[in-house]
Amino acid sequence: MIQGSGYEKAFLFFGILQGVAIFALALLLVKPRAPKGAVAAKAVLTNPVEFTPGQMVKTPVFWLIYASFVAVAAGGIMATAQLGPIAKDFGFASMPVTLLGMTLPLLTMTLSIDNLCNGFTRPLCGFLSDRFGRENTMFVIFIGEGLALLGLMQYGHNPYAFMFFAALTFLFWGEIFSIFPALCADTFGSKFAAANAGTLYTAKGTAAMLVPLASILSARGGWGAVFTVAAVVTIAAGLSAKLVLAPMRRRFITGHVEAMPVSDAAFLARVQREGE
Repeated sequence: MIQGSGYEKAFLFFGILQGVAIFALALLLVKPRAPKGAVAAKAVLTNPVEFTPGQMVKTPVFWLIYASFVAVAAGGIMATAQLGPIAKDFGFASMPVTLLGMTLPLLTMTLSIDNLCNGFTRPLCGFLSDRFGRENTMFVIFIGEGLALLGLMQYGHNPYAFMFFAALTFLFWGEIFSIFPALCADTFGSKFAAANAGTLYTAKGTAAMLVPLASILSARGGWGAVFTVAAVVTIAAGLSAKLVLAPMRRRFITGHVEAMPVSDAAFLARVQREGE
Protein backbone atom coordinates (compact mmCIF):
# COMPACT_ATOMS: atom_id res chain seq x y z
CA MET A 1 0.00 0.00 0.00
CA ILE A 2 2.89 2.34 0.72
CA GLN A 3 4.39 1.61 -2.70
CA GLY A 4 1.06 1.91 -4.49
CA SER A 5 -0.65 4.79 -2.66
CA GLY A 6 1.96 6.45 -0.46
CA TYR A 7 2.67 6.23 3.25
CA GLU A 8 0.00 8.82 4.16
CA LYS A 9 -2.87 6.66 2.89
CA ALA A 10 -1.32 3.49 4.34
CA PHE A 11 -0.88 5.03 7.80
CA LEU A 12 -4.39 6.51 7.76
CA PHE A 13 -5.98 3.21 6.71
CA PHE A 14 -4.14 1.04 9.23
CA GLY A 15 -4.54 3.63 12.00
CA ILE A 16 -8.33 3.64 11.58
CA LEU A 17 -8.46 -0.15 11.17
CA GLN A 18 -6.45 -0.79 14.33
CA GLY A 19 -8.38 1.82 16.30
CA VAL A 20 -11.74 0.28 15.39
CA ALA A 21 -10.46 -3.24 16.12
CA ILE A 22 -9.09 -2.26 19.53
CA PHE A 23 -12.31 -0.46 20.46
CA ALA A 24 -14.47 -3.42 19.41
CA LEU A 25 -12.31 -6.00 21.20
CA ALA A 26 -12.17 -3.86 24.35
CA LEU A 27 -15.95 -4.22 24.67
CA LEU A 28 -15.44 -7.97 25.15
CA LEU A 29 -13.01 -7.64 28.06
CA VAL A 30 -14.22 -8.99 31.39
CA LYS A 31 -12.48 -9.54 34.70
CA PRO A 32 -11.57 -13.24 34.98
CA ARG A 33 -12.67 -15.27 37.97
CA ALA A 34 -10.15 -17.50 39.65
CA PRO A 35 -11.18 -21.19 39.63
CA LYS A 36 -11.82 -22.90 42.94
CA GLY A 37 -8.69 -24.18 44.60
CA ALA A 38 -6.42 -21.95 42.53
CA VAL A 39 -2.96 -21.53 44.07
CA ALA A 40 0.26 -19.81 43.11
CA ALA A 41 2.65 -21.58 40.77
CA LYS A 42 5.16 -23.74 42.61
CA ALA A 43 8.21 -21.99 41.16
CA VAL A 44 6.94 -18.47 41.85
CA LEU A 45 7.72 -16.78 45.16
CA THR A 46 5.26 -13.97 45.96
CA ASN A 47 5.20 -11.26 48.61
CA PRO A 48 2.04 -11.03 50.75
CA VAL A 49 2.78 -7.36 51.57
CA GLU A 50 1.44 -4.68 49.22
CA PHE A 51 3.87 -1.88 48.31
CA THR A 52 2.92 1.47 46.84
CA PRO A 53 5.22 2.91 44.15
CA GLY A 54 6.68 5.31 46.72
CA GLN A 55 7.50 2.47 49.09
CA MET A 56 8.79 0.27 46.27
CA VAL A 57 11.40 2.75 45.00
CA LYS A 58 12.94 2.92 48.48
CA THR A 59 13.94 -0.74 48.40
CA PRO A 60 17.34 -1.90 47.07
CA VAL A 61 15.78 -4.91 45.34
CA PHE A 62 13.72 -2.59 43.13
CA TRP A 63 16.82 -0.81 41.88
CA LEU A 64 18.52 -4.10 41.10
CA ILE A 65 15.49 -5.15 39.06
CA TYR A 66 15.50 -1.71 37.42
CA ALA A 67 19.18 -2.00 36.50
CA SER A 68 18.56 -5.45 35.00
CA PHE A 69 15.70 -4.05 32.93
CA VAL A 70 17.89 -1.20 31.65
CA ALA A 71 20.75 -3.55 30.77
CA VAL A 72 18.61 -5.97 28.77
CA ALA A 73 16.41 -3.33 27.17
CA ALA A 74 19.46 -1.36 26.03
CA GLY A 75 20.74 -4.26 23.95
CA GLY A 76 17.41 -4.73 22.22
CA ILE A 77 16.86 -1.01 21.63
CA MET A 78 20.36 -0.61 20.24
CA ALA A 79 19.73 -3.49 17.85
CA THR A 80 16.38 -1.98 16.81
CA ALA A 81 17.91 1.44 16.21
CA GLN A 82 21.01 0.18 14.40
CA LEU A 83 19.73 -2.68 12.22
CA GLY A 84 18.96 -0.35 9.33
CA PRO A 85 22.33 1.43 9.31
CA ILE A 86 24.15 -1.89 9.77
CA ALA A 87 22.34 -3.55 6.87
CA LYS A 88 23.11 -0.55 4.67
CA ASP A 89 26.76 -0.55 5.71
CA PHE A 90 26.99 -4.24 4.89
CA GLY A 91 25.45 -3.55 1.49
CA PHE A 92 22.44 -5.88 1.53
CA ALA A 93 19.58 -3.77 2.95
CA SER A 94 17.76 -3.74 -0.40
CA MET A 95 18.69 -7.27 -1.46
CA PRO A 96 15.48 -9.14 -2.41
CA VAL A 97 14.70 -12.13 -0.17
CA THR A 98 11.92 -14.66 -0.74
CA LEU A 99 10.28 -16.42 2.20
CA LEU A 100 6.96 -18.28 2.25
CA GLY A 101 6.19 -17.01 -1.23
CA MET A 102 6.81 -13.35 -0.34
CA THR A 103 9.68 -11.36 -1.79
CA LEU A 104 10.77 -8.32 0.18
CA PRO A 105 13.95 -6.27 0.66
CA LEU A 106 16.16 -8.03 3.19
CA LEU A 107 15.88 -5.26 5.79
CA THR A 108 12.06 -5.21 5.53
CA MET A 109 11.91 -9.00 5.79
CA THR A 110 14.28 -8.98 8.76
CA LEU A 111 12.23 -6.40 10.66
CA SER A 112 9.00 -8.31 9.96
CA ILE A 113 10.46 -11.57 11.29
CA ASP A 114 11.98 -9.72 14.25
CA ASN A 115 8.60 -8.34 15.28
CA LEU A 116 7.02 -11.79 15.06
CA CYS A 117 9.75 -13.16 17.32
CA ASN A 118 9.39 -10.19 19.65
CA GLY A 119 5.68 -10.92 20.05
CA PHE A 120 5.93 -14.71 20.27
CA THR A 121 8.49 -14.66 23.06
CA ARG A 122 6.23 -12.80 25.48
CA PRO A 123 3.72 -15.57 26.18
CA LEU A 124 6.46 -18.17 25.78
CA CYS A 125 8.73 -16.65 28.43
CA GLY A 126 5.76 -15.91 30.66
CA PHE A 127 4.84 -19.59 30.48
CA LEU A 128 8.42 -20.67 31.22
CA SER A 129 8.89 -18.26 34.12
CA ASP A 130 5.63 -19.42 35.73
CA ARG A 131 6.94 -22.99 35.76
CA PHE A 132 10.67 -22.64 36.25
CA GLY A 133 10.94 -19.38 38.16
CA ARG A 134 11.50 -15.78 37.11
CA GLU A 135 15.23 -15.59 37.72
CA ASN A 136 15.93 -19.00 36.16
CA THR A 137 14.21 -17.90 32.97
CA MET A 138 15.96 -14.52 33.06
CA PHE A 139 19.32 -16.27 33.41
CA VAL A 140 18.82 -18.35 30.27
CA ILE A 141 17.10 -15.71 28.15
CA PHE A 142 19.42 -12.80 28.99
CA ILE A 143 22.52 -14.84 28.24
CA GLY A 144 20.81 -16.02 25.05
CA GLU A 145 20.35 -12.40 23.98
CA GLY A 146 24.01 -11.68 24.66
CA LEU A 147 25.10 -14.66 22.57
CA ALA A 148 22.74 -13.62 19.77
CA LEU A 149 24.31 -10.15 19.75
CA LEU A 150 27.77 -11.70 19.58
CA GLY A 151 26.59 -13.92 16.71
CA LEU A 152 25.28 -10.87 14.89
CA MET A 153 28.66 -9.22 15.36
CA GLN A 154 30.64 -12.26 14.21
CA TYR A 155 28.52 -13.52 11.33
CA GLY A 156 26.33 -10.53 10.43
CA HIS A 157 28.18 -9.86 7.17
CA ASN A 158 26.35 -12.85 5.73
CA PRO A 159 22.81 -11.66 4.87
CA TYR A 160 21.09 -14.85 6.02
CA ALA A 161 23.10 -15.02 9.23
CA PHE A 162 22.18 -11.37 9.74
CA MET A 163 18.49 -12.26 9.53
CA PHE A 164 18.89 -15.28 11.80
CA PHE A 165 20.79 -13.60 14.63
CA ALA A 166 18.65 -10.47 14.45
CA ALA A 167 15.58 -12.70 14.91
CA LEU A 168 17.21 -14.41 17.89
CA THR A 169 18.06 -11.05 19.43
CA PHE A 170 14.43 -9.98 19.28
CA LEU A 171 13.25 -13.39 20.48
CA PHE A 172 15.37 -13.10 23.62
CA TRP A 173 14.73 -9.38 24.09
CA GLY A 174 10.93 -9.30 23.92
CA GLU A 175 10.52 -11.25 27.16
CA ILE A 176 11.17 -8.12 29.24
CA PHE A 177 7.55 -7.14 28.63
CA SER A 178 6.19 -10.30 30.25
CA ILE A 179 8.73 -11.28 32.90
CA PHE A 180 9.44 -7.89 34.48
CA PRO A 181 5.78 -6.92 35.18
CA ALA A 182 5.24 -10.37 36.70
CA LEU A 183 8.45 -10.12 38.71
CA CYS A 184 7.36 -6.71 39.96
CA ALA A 185 3.97 -8.01 41.11
CA ASP A 186 5.54 -11.07 42.76
CA THR A 187 7.97 -8.89 44.68
CA PHE A 188 5.83 -5.90 45.62
CA GLY A 189 2.27 -7.24 45.60
CA SER A 190 -0.60 -7.05 43.15
CA LYS A 191 -2.74 -4.27 44.65
CA PHE A 192 -0.62 -1.53 43.10
CA ALA A 193 0.72 -3.71 40.27
CA ALA A 194 -0.23 -1.31 37.47
CA ALA A 195 1.46 1.73 39.02
CA ASN A 196 4.46 -0.32 40.17
CA ALA A 197 4.95 -1.93 36.77
CA GLY A 198 4.58 1.47 35.11
CA THR A 199 7.26 2.88 37.38
CA LEU A 200 9.54 -0.03 36.57
CA TYR A 201 8.81 0.38 32.85
CA THR A 202 10.51 3.78 32.86
CA ALA A 203 13.69 1.66 32.67
CA LYS A 204 12.99 1.32 28.95
CA GLY A 205 13.21 5.10 28.61
CA THR A 206 16.46 5.07 30.56
CA ALA A 207 17.76 2.37 28.24
CA ALA A 208 16.77 4.44 25.20
CA MET A 209 19.04 7.23 26.46
CA LEU A 210 21.96 4.85 25.90
CA VAL A 211 21.27 4.55 22.16
CA PRO A 212 23.44 7.59 21.29
CA LEU A 213 26.26 5.73 23.01
CA ALA A 214 25.96 3.09 20.29
CA SER A 215 26.53 5.73 17.63
CA ILE A 216 29.64 6.95 19.45
CA LEU A 217 30.96 3.41 19.82
CA SER A 218 30.31 2.60 16.16
CA ALA A 219 32.17 5.74 15.09
CA ARG A 220 35.21 4.78 17.16
CA GLY A 221 35.26 1.00 17.12
CA GLY A 222 32.79 -0.10 14.45
CA TRP A 223 29.67 -2.19 14.90
CA GLY A 224 31.71 -4.87 16.66
CA ALA A 225 32.26 -2.53 19.61
CA VAL A 226 28.53 -1.79 19.84
CA PHE A 227 27.52 -5.44 19.93
CA THR A 228 30.34 -6.45 22.25
CA VAL A 229 29.34 -3.87 24.87
CA ALA A 230 25.63 -4.70 24.54
CA ALA A 231 26.35 -8.44 24.79
CA VAL A 232 28.58 -8.08 27.85
CA VAL A 233 26.00 -5.95 29.66
CA THR A 234 23.18 -8.37 28.80
CA ILE A 235 25.13 -11.47 29.86
CA ALA A 236 26.07 -9.71 33.10
CA ALA A 237 22.37 -9.07 33.72
CA GLY A 238 21.65 -12.78 33.23
CA LEU A 239 24.34 -13.82 35.70
CA SER A 240 23.16 -11.17 38.14
CA ALA A 241 19.57 -12.45 37.93
CA LYS A 242 20.63 -15.92 39.07
CA LEU A 243 23.47 -15.12 41.46
CA VAL A 244 22.40 -11.80 43.01
CA LEU A 245 18.74 -11.01 42.35
CA ALA A 246 17.33 -14.45 43.19
CA PRO A 247 18.79 -14.71 46.72
CA MET A 248 18.22 -11.00 47.38
CA ARG A 249 14.56 -11.18 46.39
CA ARG A 250 14.03 -14.36 48.38
CA ARG A 251 15.42 -12.72 51.51
CA PHE A 252 13.24 -9.68 50.87
CA ILE A 253 10.02 -11.68 50.51
CA THR A 254 10.83 -14.18 53.27
CA GLY A 255 11.47 -11.32 55.67
CA HIS A 256 8.00 -9.94 55.10
CA VAL A 257 6.38 -13.36 55.44
CA GLU A 258 8.14 -13.91 58.77
CA ALA A 259 6.94 -10.51 59.96
CA MET A 260 3.28 -11.39 59.29
CA PRO A 261 0.91 -12.30 62.14
CA VAL A 262 1.13 -15.99 63.01
CA SER A 263 -2.34 -16.77 61.67
CA ASP A 264 -1.65 -15.08 58.30
CA ALA A 265 1.77 -16.70 57.95
CA ALA A 266 0.32 -20.13 58.67
CA PHE A 267 -2.39 -19.62 56.07
CA LEU A 268 0.17 -18.54 53.47
CA ALA A 269 2.37 -21.55 54.23
CA ARG A 270 -0.59 -23.89 53.82
CA VAL A 271 -1.50 -22.35 50.44
CA GLN A 272 2.11 -22.72 49.24
CA ARG A 273 2.19 -26.38 50.38
CA GLU A 274 -1.02 -27.07 48.46
CA GLY A 275 0.58 -25.54 45.39
CA GLU A 276 3.48 -27.98 45.66
